[in-house]
Amino acid sequence: MAEMIDMKERTSREQVPMREQLPSDRIHNFEEVPLGYTKEEAIYEAQRCLQCKKPTCMKGCPAEINIPDFIRYIVEEDFEKAYLTILETDALPAVTGRVCPQEEQCQRECVLNKKGKPIAIGRLERFVADWARMNGIQGLKESTEQISKKVAVIGSGPAGLTCAADLAKLGYQVTLFEALHKPGGVLVYGIPEFRLPKSIVQYEVTGIEKLGVKVLTNQVIGATISVEQLKKEFDAIFLANGAGAPRFMDIPGENMNDVYSANEFLTRSNLMKAYLFPEYDTPIKVRKRAATIGAGNVAMDAARTALRLGAEKSYIVYRRSRIEVPARAEEVHHAEDEGIVFHFLTLPVRILGDENGMVTGMECLKMELGEPDESGRRKPFPIKGSNFVLEVDMVIDAIGTMANPIVAQSAEGVEVNQWGYFKVDEVTKMTTYEGIFAGGDIVRGSATVISAVGDGKFAARSIDAYLSSGGSLKKIK
Repeated sequence: MAEMIDMKERTSREQVPMREQLPSDRIHNFEEVPLGYTKEEAIYEAQRCLQCKKPTCMKGCPAEINIPDFIRYIVEEDFEKAYLTILETDALPAVTGRVCPQEEQCQRECVLNKKGKPIAIGRLERFVADWARMNGIQGLKESTEQISKKVAVIGSGPAGLTCAADLAKLGYQVTLFEALHKPGGVLVYGIPEFRLPKSIVQYEVTGIEKLGVKVLTNQVIGATISVEQLKKEFDAIFLANGAGAPRFMDIPGENMNDVYSANEFLTRSNLMKAYLFPEYDTPIKVRKRAATIGAGNVAMDAARTALRLGAEKSYIVYRRSRIEVPARAEEVHHAEDEGIVFHFLTLPVRILGDENGMVTGMECLKMELGEPDESGRRKPFPIKGSNFVLEVDMVIDAIGTMANPIVAQSAEGVEVNQWGYFKVDEVTKMTTYEGIFAGGDIVRGSATVISAVGDGKFAARSIDAYLSSGGSLKKIK
């Protein structure tokens, strides 16, 4: 068993880096880029933890994980107990350990962040979850207490899965409705295999099903069944259907061939396995020079996917500077290592094409930054007369998503805001219709996986309070 080391040794150790596939290798495959910690690396990193009496790291965790405890169990080489500790509050540890922006959450609050690098909490979480999977540890178990109340969860992304798991642990009868043919939501259709393997998502979903959650796929709420119908069958409903409708720039030429939304491009590749064509029969066409508009995590995913699918050049085109890039630093680092070319302070204004409607280029303007806007980032302004043409033959719009109205249209009495997102009480997640709750991207707009996990947890807590008190949410307030 490893031992806790003295304070001087803890604070003098450097954070353990995570091994990765070489860029020259990984641009030719869809295998996971980070390779994970070995047992020895995980223990060495865990020994850096100061085991603070007042752990500030936990303040930054929407999943409410007992971070010091699970790290202490790693030091003690009790990896099973570490895994079970995480599972007490997070039903998706192998997912959140990979895609959660820990640098903006728990790790930012780590006290070691003030003097050097924080504990690599996300990497340790991933190690524990992977160890448990590889060693066949059964973590989630069906509740021994069964409650007759029934809850419908719409959408099987991170918010829906978390809410369903937390309610099932309490003994509620939960049915999860998913529009697509596989559960996982954005985890399966949006995030590429090289960042989040689909086998990992399926493993986590299977664990939640073992809690007694009934998962129904190919259920388009608003088409196959309405929210109004669900009200008659279920005692409470959680709307977590995401914000999956693509947004476009609305510039001339966007209707050209070889102009994709990031949603379509990534869904074809990820969920429909186009990257394995012709083994899978979903084709996807990638040209030689691909431009992805935007600089969030989705844009990085799209640009890196295009490179792996055969693009000779893959560009990121972003109207602000590198400082304002919203993507995780790790994703930007990976993209640059793989040869993605960044065009900062650049605004596309027109997509050019030939007589057959094929993309031949993209006219852009150079930008300069002014004062910060409502987002806190400096607002970009075009430089007059700075037009130039970027030679590309394929364009991917990755400027964000918006609410698909189909669920809202079938939910009478549930109000939406001007952007089509459900209005909810910030504390309880209750919508304007009693007994119907909502969370994740369909409330926030495009946000992080861990934010959705947090919404799912809060909603489950509120639904339990609502159902167990006969409709009162006073103790949540």
